[in-house]
Amino acid sequence: MRKADLVNGISEKTGIQKVDVLVTLEQFFKEVKDSLADGENVYIRGFGSFVVKTRAKKIGRHIKKNEAIVIPEHCIPAFKPAKVFTEQVKDGVKPSDLEK
Repeated sequence: MRKADLVNGISEKTGIQKVDVLVTLEQFFKEVKDSLADGENVYIRGFGSFVVKTRAKKIGRHIKKNEAIVIPEHCIPAFKPAKVFTEQVKDGVKPSDLEK
């Protein structure tokens, strides 16, 4: 499913114009990104949490030059689904459906 599919589905189910749904969805994405960039987590009850995780400093390898490089500590965005969300997906999706 793509963003356009989300906009179409929300528009059809709510009767709101597609343009208005798109603007709202884009603003939601912007707010989540801005909050995470400021180091604030976003919690949505019944859906999940958008959180900032810190990756530790580590040693990596530059394969072509065959030398070790230091990858500094850095932050990454992550999503942790709510228990209700996880259970709904687990109950609704069959393993055989994923093979298609």
